Amino acid sequence: MANQVDSRAVKTMITDGAELALIDVREDGQFGEGHMLFAVPIPYSFLEARLAAQLPRRTVRTVLVDDGDGVAERAAARLTGLGYSHVAVMTGGMPAWAAAGYEVFKGVNVPSKAFGEVVEHAAHTPSISADELHAMFERGDKVVVVDGRTPEEFHRMNIPHGMSVPNAELVYRIHDIAPSPDTTVVVNCAGRTRSIIGAQTLLNAGIPHKVVALRAGTMGWSLAGYTLERGSTPSLPPVSPEGLRQAQATAARLAEAYGIQRVSLATIAAWQQDTSLSLYVLDVRSQAEYAAGHLPGAIHAPGGQLVQATDAWVAARGARIVLTDDTEVRAITTAHWLVQMGWEVYVLQDGIGAAGMATGLPPREVLGLAEQAVETLTPRALAEALQRGEAIAVDVDHSMDYRKRHLPGALWAIRPRLSAVLPHIPAGQRVVLYSEHETRARLAAIDLQALYAGPVSILAGGREAWVAQGLPVEASPGTPPDTACIDYLFFVHDRHQGNAQAMRDYLSWEEALPAQIAADGDAHFHVRVL
Repeated sequence: MANQVDSRAVKTMITDGAELALIDVREDGQFGEGHMLFAVPIPYSFLEARLAAQLPRRTVRTVLVDDGDGVAERAAARLTGLGYSHVAVMTGGMPAWAAAGYEVFKGVNVPSKAFGEVVEHAAHTPSISADELHAMFERGDKVVVVDGRTPEEFHRMNIPHGMSVPNAELVYRIHDIAPSPDTTVVVNCAGRTRSIIGAQTLLNAGIPHKVVALRAGTMGWSLAGYTLERGSTPSLPPVSPEGLRQAQATAARLAEAYGIQRVSLATIAAWQQDTSLSLYVLDVRSQAEYAAGHLPGAIHAPGGQLVQATDAWVAARGARIVLTDDTEVRAITTAHWLVQMGWEVYVLQDGIGAAGMATGLPPREVLGLAEQAVETLTPRALAEALQRGEAIAVDVDHSMDYRKRHLPGALWAIRPRLSAVLPHIPAGQRVVLYSEHETRARLAAIDLQALYAGPVSILAGGREAWVAQGLPVEASPGTPPDTACIDYLFFVHDRHQGNAQAMRDYLSWEEALPAQIAADGDAHFHVRVL
C-alpha cells in the first residue's frame, strides 16, 4: 500500500518551498469539474505516456490525487514499479480536500488562466469590444488583428482580417507585421487569457503602437452576432533582417526589465546531471522549426501555449526550466511571463546555434511497455474471431471517439473502470482491447490482466488499422451516456459548438478566477507593470 498523506499535510507541502509534483490521476472530465489549484492532470488512462516528459526526475516528491476511489493507489503502484521512489497518495482524494474546506477549482489550465486575469487587474490591460473592432473595420481604420492562439485553433475559426501570430511570436514578428507605429494592434484569442497576455506582451515590450485586447475573443465576436471565418490557412513569412534586429533589441530590453537570466550549454549539461532538482529544457518555437533542428533532449513547447498551459509540460512545482530558441527573442518573451508566475526560468544564451542538431519529432516515450507481455491480433484475425463468437472487443479510447466510431458490438470501458465490463464478458472469453493506435489499449491491458483470468489481447495497430483495412465501424451518439463520460469536460467543450450560454458561462468563470485565487491563498504571482 502506498504512503498516505492527508489533505492538511498536502496543503502545507504546496507552499513549503520544496519541489512537489501534485498529480491528479482522474480523467479529464472529473478533473475539470473540480480540482486543486496546482494539481497537474495526468489521467490514469494514459499515465505512463506522460511521465517521462512531465515527471523526468524519479526521486521528486510526488503526491497522487483521485476521487477517493482507489485509482491513486493503482497509479502509485505503477509509479513505484517504474522507479519513482517518493510517491504518496492523498487520503480520501478530492472529496476529502473539499470536505476540509479548501478551495476547489473548475476548468483546465487554471493557474495560467488565473494568472492572465490577475495580469489584467494589475496592468489594466486595455481592451475593446467586438462592436468597436467591427466599427474600425467599417471605417477602414489602420488596424491589424493578430490571433495569439495556435495555428490549429486559428484554422478552426478566426476573426475576419485576422492573422495567426501565436503569442510567443508577437515580439519576434510585430515589427514586420505592423511597421508603422500609427497602426492599432488588436490581439485576440477564443476567450480572455491569451488576448490579455498577448496584448500585455507588446505593452511590456514597449512598442510604440496602440495595443488592445479583443474583449472575449472569438466568443465575444460570435455573441455580438458577427460571423467568424473558418478554414483559414495560417501563413507567416520569414522575419526580415531589420525586423529581427528590432525584435532582438526589444527582447534585450524585456530581459533586462524582468531580470531574465541567460545560461550556457555547459550549464545546461551540468544541470542535466543534477539529481537533486528537476530540469525541463523546452523549445518554444514552432513545430516546423523544432523539427528542423533542436537541442538534443529538448521538448517542443510553443511559448504562447506554455504560458497558457504550463501544467501541460511541467508537472513539478519548484523545478528549473530552461527555454531555448534560435535568437533568444521567443524564449525571452515566454520567460518574462513564467518568471512573473513564480517559476525558476532561464534562457539559452545566443540560441541553439550549431548545437541544434537533433531533427524530427521524437516519439512519445511510454514507460513500462517494453516489459509488457500481451498478445496482438491483426484486424482480420479479430474480425474473424468476432464473427465466430470467440472474442469480445472492448474500446478503451476516449468516450467521444467511441460515440463517433467503434467496432461493431464493441463494449466501451476506461482504464480506471475496467471492472465495470467484466459482468458482460462470459468466463474465459478472449477480450481484445483497442484504442486509436495501441498505447491506451496496452496500458489498459496491464490492469485487465490483473482483473481477469481469461485471455487478454490487443488489436494490432488499433482502430486506425481496422479502418485502414476497410472493416466496418458503427456510431452510437448516446452511448456511453453523459454520466459515464468521465473523460470529457462538457462545459469547456460546449462553447466551441455554438452554445451561447456555454460561452457566457465560460467567460464568467474566467473573470471569477482572481477572487477564487485570493481565497485559496497558495498562488504567489508577481505581476510587474513597467
